[in-house]
Amino acid sequence: MDSNTLYFALELIAGSGQTLNVEQRTALQTSLLLLRKDYKFQRVLFWGKIFGLKQDYFITQGRGEDEMEDIKYFYSFNCIDWFLLPMVTDTMVQEVSTAAKGRFMGDPSHVYQHVETKVSEESRLAVAVLQIDEEASVVPRGAFVKNPHGLIQVNRSFGGLSYSEASKVDNFLHFSKPKNLKKKSILEMADLNPTTDFLDVLSDDIPNGCWSLQFECASRVCILRSFLWLGMTFYHVPMTPQHGYIYIGHGAKNLDLPFML
Repeated sequence: MDSNTLYFALELIAGSGQTLNVEQRTALQTSLLLLRKDYKFQRVLFWGKIFGLKQDYFITQGRGEDEMEDIKYFYSFNCIDWFLLPMVTDTMVQEVSTAAKGRFMGDPSHVYQHVETKVSEESRLAVAVLQIDEEASVVPRGAFVKNPHGLIQVNRSFGGLSYSEASKVDNFLHFSKPKNLKKKSILEMADLNPTTDFLDVLSDDIPNGCWSLQFECASRVCILRSFLWLGMTFYHVPMTPQHGYIYIGHGAKNLDLPFML
């Protein structure tokens, strides 16, 4: 997100004390521009922060021509120097699931071990960030389009949801490869626009009720919070194209969710 959008998102979560200080915000404004230039990204967005026992990880993502496929993630400890996270593989996911337990240490070279399985914290961080994005990143319906070449890009004509539309969870979509869409019947698919309706809707998530939708800031801003990944906050200003999400948390899935609903 750009500096204005970043500032807006951080202010929304400042009430919980989980925000960035002035020095970190200032550093981000400069370093993200340099990161975009160095890697020739279309956009660079601040993703959030994962708490570590020794120090916290700041995460950002760079996006290429395809907003969903051409993504690279980076981490930093000072919001100035950024390190590329490794690509996540099935083997890496299995190793993290088997060996990595407890809080993040805040040391990318730390090695978790369970019996013969070893995995670094850097790999664990890469897996956590990708899983959070796959399960909890959110966009308003219509904010992105799939062009004739199959590339997913920002919809430049998107003017925002109406207040009525923004009050319904089914007008918000997962910004990740669809899973539930493939399960819809031919009749259900007939009502969808393939240019804009190519993502899963939040209202199909299981268990039901894993999202909180509220209007805040004098009812001018729609806020969605995930109960599955506590710390994920999405916002949208109705009648404008302004939207974004930020994750600030421990990087752990809320496995108690089914018992909370």
